[in-house]
Amino acid sequence: MVILISIIFILGYLAIAFEHPIRINKAATALLTGVLCWSVFALMQNDKHLVSEGLAHHLSEIAGILFFLLGAMVIVELIDAHDGFEIITERIKNTSKKKLVWIIGFLAFFLSAILDNLTTAIVMVSLLRKLIPSHKDRLLFAGLVIISANAGGAWSPIGDVTTTMLWIGGQVTAGNIIVKTFLPSLICFLVPAIIISMQVKGRLEEERSGKQKLFSTPKERKAVFIVGVGCLLFVPVFKTITELPPYMGILFGLGLMWLITELIHSGKDESEKGLVSVNHALRKIDTPSILFFLGILLSVAALQATGILTSVASSLDNSIGNIRIITVIIGLLSAVVDNVPLVAAAQGMYGMDQYPADHYFWEFLAYCAGTGGSILIIGSAAGVAAMGMERIQFFWYLKKIAWLALTGYLAGAAVFLLQHYITG
Repeated sequence: MVILISIIFILGYLAIAFEHPIRINKAATALLTGVLCWSVFALMQNDKHLVSEGLAHHLSEIAGILFFLLGAMVIVELIDAHDGFEIITERIKNTSKKKLVWIIGFLAFFLSAILDNLTTAIVMVSLLRKLIPSHKDRLLFAGLVIISANAGGAWSPIGDVTTTMLWIGGQVTAGNIIVKTFLPSLICFLVPAIIISMQVKGRLEEERSGKQKLFSTPKERKAVFIVGVGCLLFVPVFKTITELPPYMGILFGLGLMWLITELIHSGKDESEKGLVSVNHALRKIDTPSILFFLGILLSVAALQATGILTSVASSLDNSIGNIRIITVIIGLLSAVVDNVPLVAAAQGMYGMDQYPADHYFWEFLAYCAGTGGSILIIGSAAGVAAMGMERIQFFWYLKKIAWLALTGYLAGAAVFLLQHYITG
């Protein structure tokens, strides 16, 4: 049973990693892998009821992550539908390439902490198209956006799905993860940004793409942007006050956004509401990504329930022994395969009796898994999004950006460990 489930998981993992060459959506592969792993487990156990109870237990935890992602995605789509991000983009007027490196980098770094790295990458690449006419110049800035967005998402409980998973799972608390990983994440972004700023010279071409037609009034844009970002920022506060899971906070924010947007457009007929309605936002969100998370988390849950992850953890401890080195390796692996199953596997391999809440292992894992994916363009959702939008070649990124991301990743990891030793 263990061998068969392991084979199914490895084959599914490979299909996910090579999604583009084999042209099969990773969500389909993940769902099949998850169901097959649990089916084999059930078929080879005498007590089917016990397996069903185990599945229900894991599904309750998985549902919390999925509802959180669903709520956050809809809120961001509502802001975008009301042109809320124009409030940020219209204020960038600088044409110096060196200065733009820092404007774009810091904007992506902090915006990712508030939204998430995928959404930030999409917003920032869209912004680059307005600011930088030359595709060749844009590529280097797009690489910077990927590094900055992943680094910014790692230190925020809502900035990267893996940090969110650790937060929802109780391994880290919102305040502690920010305090302990902010500086390493900042260094992870600053080191590549400094190198890129030394590489670029001159000013941007003066001609810019024509002004985008906006579908909302300035008043509507401002109101929805402030309320939407406020709802996202309120989630950690809601959890602290009520001690309810984070998905309850995000659903509260979604309900509030839904109510406010309905009131804003109450005087319009249904055809006018169209693109700015919650119904449209629900249709526009990346549903395959949510189903991918469901499938891969079910797969990892099966490995946990069958004891496979415990065996892997024991093997790693016996062969390597040093948890810091193991965590750095997990981060490097996230450049090759998705960081979601890696973190889910680590949550299953290492119990909270071994590493309690806010142990530095969990914080270091959040940093490594969140930033290691920048080393390859296929290693993070932000990278894949930028790759599709700007037609970035895999080997161009490997030659021009990968070493920058690796340098930043290792520098940030060193700072994290140094900070841990100094603070105790």
